[in-house]
Amino acid sequence: MHPPFAIGTPSQGPQSSSVPKERYRTSLAALDIYCKATFTGKSFVALDTAQQDRILSGLEKGEIKLKDANAKEFFETILANTMEGFFADPIYGGNHDMTGWKLVGFPGARYDYRDFIDKHNQPYPLPPVSILGRSDWSVPG
Repeated sequence: MHPPFAIGTPSQGPQSSSVPKERYRTSLAALDIYCKATFTGKSFVALDTAQQDRILSGLEKGEIKLKDANAKEFFETILANTMEGFFADPIYGGNHDMTGWKLVGFPGARYDYRDFIDKHNQPYPLPPVSILGRSDWSVPG
């Protein structure tokens, strides 16, 4: 959080004096300005899904220019944070019902699954487990 702020390599992430919250606020405000200027006063959430997809694609490709924000970096941040939420342990508020883990066959925070490690290209037969256990487990009160 102290200068100089050099442009880093992609693996180093954004090198900036602003924290992620500030970058989100600046980028979302810039996106709102862009959408309202491009779609006769409509904000992003008011657009239809085809228009939203065009915006997201333009952000991803860097074709959209946002005032005071780097559109491509903003898209990369949104994508990374979405994946983090989709694949994180549900204890952190995302990955509801461990859907992300079920999608990729991840066993979760199981203490032992050595019996299955050598069974390549076979689906894992047990449901995933969160740090807090499975949603169908209950703790007696």
